[in-house]
Amino acid sequence: MGYNTSIQLGPFSPIGKLVWAIRYALLQGARMRIFKVMTPFLLLGWAGWAQFTAAQNVVQQIPEILQTKPSAPMRAPSKNPTADFSKGPTPFWIWGASPTKRYNLTQEFQIDLPGKAICRFTCDNEARLLINDKEVGKSVDWQDPVTKDVSSLLKSGSNTIRAEVANEGETGGFACKIIFTPGSGKSTYLVSDSSWTASESGKPGDKQKARTFGKMGDSPWGNVFASTQSAGGNQDFQLPEGFQIERLFTVPKETYGSWVCISEDDKGRIIASDQDNKGLYRVTPGKVGTKEPTKIEKLKVKMSGAQGLLFAFGSLYVSANGGPGSGLYRLTDTDGDDQFDKVTLLKEFQGGGEHGPHALRLSPDGKKILVSCGNHTLPPKGFQKSRIPSNWNEDHLLPRQWDANGHARGILAPGGYIASTDPEGKEWEIISIGYRNQYDFAFNPEGEMFAYDADMEWDFGMPWYRPTRVNHATSGSELGWRSGTGKWPAYYADSLPAMVDIGPGSPVGVEFGTGARFPAKFQKALYICDWTFGTMYAIHLTPKGGSYTATREEFVSRAPLPLTDVIIGRDGAMYFSVGGRGTQSELFRVTYVGDASTQPVASQNEAGDDMAAQRQLRRKLESFHAKGKATREDLDFILGHMGNPDRFIRYAARVALENQPASQWQETVLKSATPAALIQGVVALAHQGDKALESQAVNALLGMDYQTLDEPTRLDWLRALQLAFIRMGSPGKEETATVLTKLDPLFPAKSAFVNRELINLLVYLQSPTIALKTAKLFLTPTLAEGDDVLDSVLARNRGYGGTISQVMANRPDAQKIHYLFALRNLKDHWTIDARKAYFTALNEARTKSGGASYQGFLNNIETDAYENAKDTDRLAIEALGLRKPVKITTLPKPAGPGKAWSLEELASLTQSGFKGRNFENGKKSFAAARCVVCHRFNGEGGATGPDLSQVSGRFSAKDLCESIVDPNKVISDQYRASIVETTSGKLLTGKIVSETATTLVLLADPENSTKVIEIKKSDVETIKPSPISLMPAKLADTLNKNEVLDLLAYMLSKGNPGSPYFAK
Repeated sequence: MGYNTSIQLGPFSPIGKLVWAIRYALLQGARMRIFKVMTPFLLLGWAGWAQFTAAQNVVQQIPEILQTKPSAPMRAPSKNPTADFSKGPTPFWIWGASPTKRYNLTQEFQIDLPGKAICRFTCDNEARLLINDKEVGKSVDWQDPVTKDVSSLLKSGSNTIRAEVANEGETGGFACKIIFTPGSGKSTYLVSDSSWTASESGKPGDKQKARTFGKMGDSPWGNVFASTQSAGGNQDFQLPEGFQIERLFTVPKETYGSWVCISEDDKGRIIASDQDNKGLYRVTPGKVGTKEPTKIEKLKVKMSGAQGLLFAFGSLYVSANGGPGSGLYRLTDTDGDDQFDKVTLLKEFQGGGEHGPHALRLSPDGKKILVSCGNHTLPPKGFQKSRIPSNWNEDHLLPRQWDANGHARGILAPGGYIASTDPEGKEWEIISIGYRNQYDFAFNPEGEMFAYDADMEWDFGMPWYRPTRVNHATSGSELGWRSGTGKWPAYYADSLPAMVDIGPGSPVGVEFGTGARFPAKFQKALYICDWTFGTMYAIHLTPKGGSYTATREEFVSRAPLPLTDVIIGRDGAMYFSVGGRGTQSELFRVTYVGDASTQPVASQNEAGDDMAAQRQLRRKLESFHAKGKATREDLDFILGHMGNPDRFIRYAARVALENQPASQWQETVLKSATPAALIQGVVALAHQGDKALESQAVNALLGMDYQTLDEPTRLDWLRALQLAFIRMGSPGKEETATVLTKLDPLFPAKSAFVNRELINLLVYLQSPTIALKTAKLFLTPTLAEGDDVLDSVLARNRGYGGTISQVMANRPDAQKIHYLFALRNLKDHWTIDARKAYFTALNEARTKSGGASYQGFLNNIETDAYENAKDTDRLAIEALGLRKPVKITTLPKPAGPGKAWSLEELASLTQSGFKGRNFENGKKSFAAARCVVCHRFNGEGGATGPDLSQVSGRFSAKDLCESIVDPNKVISDQYRASIVETTSGKLLTGKIVSETATTLVLLADPENSTKVIEIKKSDVETIKPSPISLMPAKLADTLNKNEVLDLLAYMLSKGNPGSPYFAK
């Protein structure tokens, strides 16, 4: 007896459909569980559910045309319990020590049984919350907080709350708040904070203090507790006039996962992948313009976690980021049954996660495969070629600071990259570098490549923040991403700029409209998807010189709409997916049903032959982006375009030159006739790193007439000078003086960007004038124009958008922050007035709003500025209230018993050496003897005395003993106290820490830098040096013999626990 394995449910009544679904499940017995049939029904309702074919594991869904007229968002009445989560303490985002590990976050609390307890929690990425080992609920989308009434789970007395959390990206975060409302009286609260503990899953006994990553409302998550809108919002789509959108499939999340990548196979079917481990799916859309259902089939092949899919060379190529392991895989059908049955790993990628390997594309000539990899992916192991010379580096003139919250710490150049390989994945070539996290890229009909790169939202408010942007990814291009504060500005001569800046967001799928049955304008557009703000943009390109300019236009948007990927099908329709990070996935189709012509447009640009010729010239230069390929005639051609007015063309020429042996061109470039050619020549020469040519390169630049240069060329000139010092070595004393003579008069300039590069150079060279000049600039507002961030876009994500709105409303002065960042490295030539201006500007910056790392960056800038100051300046900084002094709250007690140590006794102890001493005891004794109160050592301690970190380089063991026993014997002028007699006969003793034309500031207490006395000079009768040191004598008398020896060893070792002094 046989059964019809394809049950048509669509024509039946709702009851009939349900009966047939259950009957079919029962007939299948053990082969199919009822919930597998019921899952689509429960998820979709009967309106969209059409067919389930069990034998072939095929799901079908009838397309649904969606409303596209703009309308106010409609929200169903909330089923969540009500409570005002804006009141009471603010929860912190917390996690364990490693963002990639699973943790149990736990807190114990006491409570009288409340009348009601409402809990709200969320997690990036996933959390299961339990109270007293009973499940509260699960969070799978941090933008959609879970709110539950937990009253029944609580008991009087002791309770335990535990969150089992997991994260797939770089930064995990969990936030929770419970409001306890008694029958009468005030509400009480429990929030996630640093008092919670974190233990790795499977290691319950290994509890550590939870780490905090900002309060609710801080970036990158924003105040998601202020909104409880879920991923299933019902705001209408917004599209240009004449376009229609259809929902083809709502993905059953529990069984089919969350789709992040789609592509088309050789038969026009769509292949989709779950982000996690739920596999690959083949989608056959119904014919456009009909009600034919979409068919969805789960593929049998064991493959998942794809963030790049490409059907080429008779195979499906998969860029896996998870699933079977990070790598490039080739899937083939060896027996012709239309199922992939062979999986071959072609190349293992060194890196993964959300900044790992991503999209795949076929090269325009159809011969190679290109892959896009984010900045946490190392270049392919053993890569054979690189269009850009592989001697890339960080190229920072001043020290970089890593992100204040640890993001991408230690990640170095080249950052994200695009590489190509052959169909077998054997030979690899780097094409373009310097990205943060370019998820996808695409080619236009001319074969030009474009990539959509990510921003770092934690950098909001900082001068190094770069918005998401579309880049023309030319051969050998360097786009300048570097970690932390190190991101290159777009104007750097050794990089290329963005074609168009987009703003905050999360770049995902990219596709050209080529082949779409759209009006001409939209056929030629580049479509880019932003996951965060639920917006697909149409980027309209205009040829200009060797590249393009561009404008953006919103094409598809809705709130929420977590876009993941987009393709143009061979049927001329656009298909796009939503989902990612465990959110609800759907597949949509966009078609044009308006009156405009949809005839295919020619690929030629509208700018005419002149612009096409410029791009052809650039591509001819790029043909020499290979080692040692050029002839003498070719070299002359390359050199002839080093000074081309077009930035992309001269960039291509320089990269071509650097791919040839330097001996063939290094003398020629220094004789270049035009400023642009000479500057590019010095950049190329600097990249070779030959110290012997440094003076020639610098002198060639200094010989140029700076005043005749326009602003872009001045910026190039300054960058070339920086690269000469970075790559070829620091200048000597005489050369430094020569360069300062040229640069000092140029600062300040009218241009903000020129001032940024000038101050970098002047601080690097330790200019004697830069501190005072910049102090005056701190008094003048230099706020740049606001970023182009539209409120309508920000409203689509209340978490991110609210945070950005706060920053825009209270924006810091990025130019002044750049000055603060540069000047932190200036060690000499400070005045008290300049220090006051510096720390006043720093404290003003603290009152402004920024991204999640904003305040941390300011803290690190202050720390560096303080550390780089001289000992006497540190004291003045604290004494004048410019920086809070270090407070030593508790000091350890010496073990003792002590004794009145004489110099002879201490000296005799040191004669036997310091082998086998105890480092930790020495550190403890440094504090127990009160040394730490006045002296810094390894970055810790007070500032009223000299920094002792390098004392071993200045003192022998005997000298050190003498200073401890009798500090009055030798007193440095820097730390000598003064006796001030006033005209009234009063005697005041202390160190003069500041002096102006009218006042003196005297430090009265060496153990407290804030206790100062200000004296008018008109009240001073005499000032004499004091014969008594501010340091008390006999401080070692509380220590026993071992403590003394360990203390001396600790100081003489420079605080190095690996010193031979501590070898056992």
